[in-house]
Amino acid sequence: MELRGKKLGLLLSAAPDQPNFDRALTLAETAVDAGVTVLLYCLDEAVTGLAEPRLQRLRARGVRLFACAHAVRRRGLAQDDSALFSSLTMLGDVMVASDRFVSFN
Repeated sequence: MELRGKKLGLLLSAAPDQPNFDRALTLAETAVDAGVTVLLYCLDEAVTGLAEPRLQRLRARGVRLFACAHAVRRRGLAQDDSALFSSLTMLGDVMVASDRFVSFN
């Protein structure tokens, strides 16, 4: 099955110290390696990991990284250039635009 040109949507709400944070990044890396466009939306505790080097390397490789602005504000974090900060409306857009969508809670 040809994956190049497909879009994978990922919702990540697990904290960086949880196994599903790593699993989501592993899936994103595998998909990017296969030529898949990855749209990754960080929500809840996942926003605390936006500066994680592995996540930022994925962003540099073309992963479209979004983060919930409300979740960032609630945790007292700064909005910087680590992601595109948006509302849950963007998450809906990610879901609609994706050929496959996977959630890591």
